[in-house]
Amino acid sequence: MTLISRIMEHAEVYRLWQAPFAENKFAPVIASNDLRLVRRVLDVGCGPGTNAHHFSDTNYTGIDCNPAYIEYARRHHQGNFVVADATTYRVETAERFDFILVNSFLHHINKQNAREILSHLSALLTEDGHLHLLELVLPDRPSIAKLVAHLDRGDFPRPLQEWLDLVKEAFQPVIVEPYQLKAVGTTLWKMVYLKCRTK
Repeated sequence: MTLISRIMEHAEVYRLWQAPFAENKFAPVIASNDLRLVRRVLDVGCGPGTNAHHFSDTNYTGIDCNPAYIEYARRHHQGNFVVADATTYRVETAERFDFILVNSFLHHINKQNAREILSHLSALLTEDGHLHLLELVLPDRPSIAKLVAHLDRGDFPRPLQEWLDLVKEAFQPVIVEPYQLKAVGTTLWKMVYLKCRTK
């Protein structure tokens, strides 16, 4: 684990790093969905509860494999926070989720494990539910955004088509929205929002 990765394992440091970008990163989800209609949320790789406040009136569960993140989230947010592995987390059929959020998580995961996670999540989704995936896109041309993608502590940023191919193995996208996160007029991250239903 690199020094940066070790530092980012601390919930306070991670939260401060994400704070300037968290709302802009989540904006496509808000623009495309009425969160008041959501019944049950599963936030996969929830970190220190970065997006929990968007679901304060909903039955919300956040899972993360980092106990420090979960401890922080429990102290600062409403909801159910569980230390869990995304490939093995299970619920009863009646407790499946109509809204599964995967926010900037899978670019930390190699392709085979990402494939397993997505397949597993499809079984946790209600028939009328959707997966909401926000991910870092690896630009195809040299740019600051491409440099930032390579410097990110996630080792597996992917081009847009690769994200689509991966997701389509388990889900059918209904929204594909590329977007950018900027600071002082410069694109730092290229992102994609995918809203998907099960096949």
